[in-house]
Amino acid sequence: MTRGPISKFMEKHYLHFNAAAMMDAAKAYEVHLAEGGKMMITLAGAMSTGELGISLAEMIRNDKVQIISCTGANLEEDLMNLVAHSHYKRVPNYRDLTPKEEWDLLEKGLNRVTDTCIPEEEAFRRLQKHIYELWKDADTKGERYFPHEYMYKMILSGVLEQYYEIDPKNSWMIAAAEKNLPIIVPGWEDS
Repeated sequence: MTRGPISKFMEKHYLHFNAAAMMDAAKAYEVHLAEGGKMMITLAGAMSTGELGISLAEMIRNDKVQIISCTGANLEEDLMNLVAHSHYKRVPNYRDLTPKEEWDLLEKGLNRVTDTCIPEEEAFRRLQKHIYELWKDADTKGERYFPHEYMYKMILSGVLEQYYEIDPKNSWMIAAAEKNLPIIVPGWEDS
């Protein structure tokens, strides 16, 4: 396998302690895939809001991930980043916010996820009208789908393209939809 500059750097410098353990894991992952093994990635926390899609989407496109288990929030937040990125507000001092400052963000329609505020109107509402139509249509027809299947239908229909604010290659949900990757979303209602 041809090594890129990051792999070469890591092989030269990541020789001991946790860095060496990470290299051992990376090599085992490489062998696992080379021998035909499948990989499941699990996402929890604000991974999508933290723009994990930049690296995960490429891994999906390169067949390095075959199934994902994640929170419902990670499904939604990747799409929110896709359609409302320029409206996000970073709050670097989020640990020091007073209750009044938290309330002010909420009043402005900014939903805080750690150091990043997701804008209610530009993110949630842009998705809401389209996902609602899919839910309503399925209900009328007596059909049922998994949460990610609704998202895939919305992505693949093209209705969101008018709102794209990031390069779609950086959306792990687009990459997953294009591969029809199975996604397990335990606790969908809790997200």
